[in-house]
Amino acid sequence: MSKNQDGTLLVEKKAKVKPPSLYKVLLLNDDYTPMEFVVMVLQNFFSMNIDQATQVMLKVHKEGMGVCGVFPKDVAATKVERVSAFSRQHQHPLQCTMEEN
Repeated sequence: MSKNQDGTLLVEKKAKVKPPSLYKVLLLNDDYTPMEFVVMVLQNFFSMNIDQATQVMLKVHKEGMGVCGVFPKDVAATKVERVSAFSRQHQHPLQCTMEEN
């Protein structure tokens, strides 16, 4: 506590800062994107090793979607846009989305 110039008592309030909301980045299965391309995307954009990337790719293939990672909203949105642009550039319909964790 401290006093203002006019003698008013000032009480400090602690700001409550909550951590940012996290979002899952997901790859969705399709019948056209080669498995090797999906593994390459996971390695290049999500820093996975070959084993991790293969596991996620197989999950996408078998279950229809797989989680690539969990990130703050702005990072997740950037990853979705970069993966989507890269896929289009290589003429693959691979879909990348995000949802709140």
